[in-house]
Amino acid sequence: MNDRSSAEAKVFGAAQIDAWPTGRLLSTAARLVEHAWHESLENFGLSHAGLVALHHLGEGPLSQTELARRARVNNQNLSRTLERLENDGYVVRVRSPEDARRRVVTRTPAGSAIWEKAARLEANMFPPVPQTEGLRRALLDIIAASPARRW
Repeated sequence: MNDRSSAEAKVFGAAQIDAWPTGRLLSTAARLVEHAWHESLENFGLSHAGLVALHHLGEGPLSQTELARRARVNNQNLSRTLERLENDGYVVRVRSPEDARRRVVTRTPAGSAIWEKAARLEANMFPPVPQTEGLRRALLDIIAASPARRW
């Protein structure tokens, strides 16, 4: 048994991971990356949802509705995320001067600083993989072809 197979056996038991369907491999890889990522973000006091919101706000102020659309979440879930970001000083929400029912969200300098710190972490956190560009194209194709059109 080579080192890779030995490591796989420790993590996945007797299952022969090489024989798994691609979907199961993708799902397992996604969960492993997601757990590591969430743990790292928690050390910064951020959630993944908060990071996504800060990312989109880097383009400039957005209405809460537009931010929810871009982040692919519903407005209620985003509202809770923004409340936490606002309490931490990373965003500011104000009523739109054009429409008092609308809230405009802006990333603060502190929000920009924590986003940049988290982006550097993301760039350095995951080990390099061979053929990164091919992997990225395949993942984008999977996302684009997904029948789950929630948003």
